[in-house]
Amino acid sequence: MAYRGSNPTVVWLLIAINLLLFIATLIEPDLILLLGLQPASFLDRPWTLVTNLFIHGGILHILANMITLYFFGGYLSRLLGTKKFLIVYFCGGILGNILYLLLATSQYAVAVGASGAIFALGGVLTVMRPRLRVFIFPIPVPLPLWVAVIGIFLILSFFPQVAWQAHLGGLVLGLIAGYFFRRRTRYYYT
Repeated sequence: MAYRGSNPTVVWLLIAINLLLFIATLIEPDLILLLGLQPASFLDRPWTLVTNLFIHGGILHILANMITLYFFGGYLSRLLGTKKFLIVYFCGGILGNILYLLLATSQYAVAVGASGAIFALGGVLTVMRPRLRVFIFPIPVPLPLWVAVIGIFLILSFFPQVAWQAHLGGLVLGLIAGYFFRRRTRYYYT
């Protein structure tokens, strides 16, 4: 398969922005409130629909998202090209945030993280590469990607203080986009 329009630098750039803002929130925790998505203050701070994608709530949160972004993002940017990759990433994150705004159980909870965007990437790959197998720590055998993505979504949905709405929005967008891309992608063998 020939990869066209791929620029893996964009994945590294997203990771760098996330890491820099994570460090900034460690230095100045009030940035979480300024850049995180809160339904009660959304009309006063509409930029948080996008900025919350670059803010994370802890070291495990950012590590999980950035490792997944590295693997899923690198593969998908090579598969689709930079432009389509970024469209999926940001549209998945934004749709997830809109779903969070509509279905949040608390108007004052602040949602942060790139998980909606990450689930969008996972959704696209699940449809476009259904036989792809991945390792999920600590499981010692490779799993079909769709089992890993759906399984992690279901498990995380039961954790308290997890914005499952954002994960669901990103995943749904990714599955739909994956179907769209799969139908229109031509495979070129070199």
